[in-house]
Amino acid sequence: MNEILNQEKSIYLQISEMVENDILRDILLEEEKVPSTNELAKFFKINPATAAKGINLLVDEGILYKKRGIGMFVAQGAKQAVKNKRRDAFFETYIKSLLTEAARLGIGEEELIAMIRQQRQQE
Repeated sequence: MNEILNQEKSIYLQISEMVENDILRDILLEEEKVPSTNELAKFFKINPATAAKGINLLVDEGILYKKRGIGMFVAQGAKQAVKNKRRDAFFETYIKSLLTEAARLGIGEEELIAMIRQQRQQE
């Protein structure tokens, strides 16, 4: 969790995304304990309730689970769940609008794929 909070979105959402990022990067593994809300609050200098809201979001999604009296842990299948969630969001946020704009401009599927390939070669 070496990321920095910013003003672009709610802090609790950023906390949630940071935990997800650590799961995707294998920093937090399945069945591994995640930092407590107090640890997160101290590290980021935020209210513990804000940190808890971000963590509870992941509990509600089944990405984390609570062991009573011990703490929060990464659930089995959490990495795949995060990937699926992010793929769905990617599709909704980027792909749908890309296809809508391409249609408005008369850009067909083959031309669009060629544009994507050209950009990938430049990277």
